[in-house]
Amino acid sequence: MAKPDEKKINELLTRGVEAIYPSRPELEKVLRSGKKLRLYHGIDPTGPTLHLGHLVQLLKLRQFQDLNHEVIILIGDFTATIGDPSDQNSARKILTRQQVLKNSKDYKSQIYKILDQKKVIFRYNSEWLDKLKFEDLIKLSSQFTAQQTLARSMFKKRMAEGKDLYINEFLYPVFQAYDSVVLDVDLEIGGNDQMFNMLAGRTLMKKTKNKEKFVLTTKLLEDPTGKKMGKTTGNMVSLADQPTEVYGKIMSWPDSLILTGFELITQVPLAEINQLKADLAGGRNPKLLKMLLAYELIQLYWGKSAAIKAEESFKQVFEEKLNPDEIKIVHAKSKNIIDVLEETKLASSKSEARRLISQGGIRVDGKVVKDQNFEIGKIDQDGVVIQKGKRHFVKIK
Repeated sequence: MAKPDEKKINELLTRGVEAIYPSRPELEKVLRSGKKLRLYHGIDPTGPTLHLGHLVQLLKLRQFQDLNHEVIILIGDFTATIGDPSDQNSARKILTRQQVLKNSKDYKSQIYKILDQKKVIFRYNSEWLDKLKFEDLIKLSSQFTAQQTLARSMFKKRMAEGKDLYINEFLYPVFQAYDSVVLDVDLEIGGNDQMFNMLAGRTLMKKTKNKEKFVLTTKLLEDPTGKKMGKTTGNMVSLADQPTEVYGKIMSWPDSLILTGFELITQVPLAEINQLKADLAGGRNPKLLKMLLAYELIQLYWGKSAAIKAEESFKQVFEEKLNPDEIKIVHAKSKNIIDVLEETKLASSKSEARRLISQGGIRVDGKVVKDQNFEIGKIDQDGVVIQKGKRHFVKIK
């Protein structure tokens, strides 16, 4: 048996890791023994695309793959119809099975950009949860107490605020725990907000199989207010976005996210990140480090050529003050700026268009428009470029 790579093991156990249960030394001992682990990460398809928050776990799974462990991606096509209460201040919207399956149709292609396709197993938890009888559910539920569930911080907060708690939310961790039992895993990986659900699986494994299941929680990609960056909070960077759009979104991040971003969503070595930390403390321009972060992320997921193109486009638009080479072309019917903004979907309504103009957020051929009655003049063969904010352009022809 080949000796495990100690450097890879150390980075696996530290980079982006929030906590390990029952402890890091115990998991480290198993990893150094050379034992092949069977581990999984569950994803509920509550949206049509994965985002950077998912990338954190995918990169951790890739580290396990590189050490030849067996990785399972579990698509929660059953649990997504219930709604995970984790980190929620109100009950999730109930989804149909059809909505869930539609949401997940592109997940594999997105995941394969990080994980080795030949070394990953996909499962769907409807395979076994659809088959549970009411009698089975009673037996599973009897392994947990109401006190355990009510101790969850988000439930305490909702009760204090007089908000409803639904029985299906209490059952969610029971179903997720059963996933671990059916898959017979040695380890589960998830974001720190999934700790309660994953530990429920650890409890059920002990009671039903007398087996130790490790739990590894990763740090969350959070904004400065502590909110998770994802679809719920509206600050999501989707893995289906265009690279140039991703580059612009990363550049709009606060400086406080730079080092966290390097650690969680790139493969830049930790030693280099420590040097970047020193550079930042020494007065290096945060903008340059953010550009490097955007480049490294795009290179990792979309490829080097896409990273180069996105960086060149950013420099062209924001440093050289030129229009980007690729702009959506629209044939507008009206010439009134309010109507054009709504027609081109730069504004969702006429009232939003007026607000954008009043805030100085609209330019026509590089000039700020302040008059809400502005009319677009004669349009030549090159067209007229309309810009909203820093990153949104359309060309009128």
